[in-house]
Amino acid sequence: MHRSTLTGAALHERRQSLRNLLGVSPALLAIGLFLIVPILLVVGYSLMEANPYGGVEPVFSTESYLSLLFERQLDDSLAFVDSYLLIALRSIGIAAATTLVTLLIGFPVAVWLAMQPPHKRGLLIFLITVPFWANLLIRTYAWILLLRETGVVNGALMGLGLVDRPLQLLYTDGAVLLGLVYTYAPFVVLPIYATLEKMDMRLLEAAQDLYAGRWRTLRKVVLPIARPGILAGAILTFVPCLGAMVAPELLGGGTRMMLGNLIFRQFSDARNWPFGSALALVLMAAVMLVLTLYALRAERVRIARGGV
Repeated sequence: MHRSTLTGAALHERRQSLRNLLGVSPALLAIGLFLIVPILLVVGYSLMEANPYGGVEPVFSTESYLSLLFERQLDDSLAFVDSYLLIALRSIGIAAATTLVTLLIGFPVAVWLAMQPPHKRGLLIFLITVPFWANLLIRTYAWILLLRETGVVNGALMGLGLVDRPLQLLYTDGAVLLGLVYTYAPFVVLPIYATLEKMDMRLLEAAQDLYAGRWRTLRKVVLPIARPGILAGAILTFVPCLGAMVAPELLGGGTRMMLGNLIFRQFSDARNWPFGSALALVLMAAVMLVLTLYALRAERVRIARGGV
């Protein structure tokens, strides 16, 4: 009797496991078809030779990975080149600067939103998300109209007599930074606001009762509560900026090359699919590294707080 009871329990557990597997099978199928398979294709392309007319030749080669840091000479020797490394460093620098600026802008906005009456917050959040209704390409072209030599900004500066001739605002790193900040600022505001919205306002009253000034209250009360939202907003900004293509291409004029532009041009102009695939994999590895470090840090914080 005891053995039959165990057998029945094991059978029930197996059936339950099978039902659970069948329940998540659509999600697993979608992940496999639209994530795993494309990544495997990119890995395969990166280990083949380039076809001069586009595509790849089914011949195993690691030349695309060597081309990241080396250039093959006429005598078949390898010479170190730093051009792609400089593009990667520029991408990291612009992404870091964009993250910093968006945090400096987004944090005060998020705090202000959280302090508003509940009946006003919905409308304000709606206004922040309105730019997402327009296509990113259209919004970026709007900045071209504003920043070009005959644009609105130069026209206003010359009309006010502040400058004698148009300034070179377009096709600069500043223009690229401006376009990225405009694009990703809501990704900083919303996570921080979502964190501060749950804050108990009585903590601010308690800080005032203890004679804490505004800056001390901000540092000791608001910032610790907003830290998860700040980290989430920083990641949501930094990671996409590494592979940004539209703003560097249009506002930078193609001369302020970033990793996203470089990968795009390998598939379009240079027709070097293996090298473009290798670049894409390196960028993806960098993104996964950032996300992994964030996850490990979050887990350490959770354990330090007693597993909560």
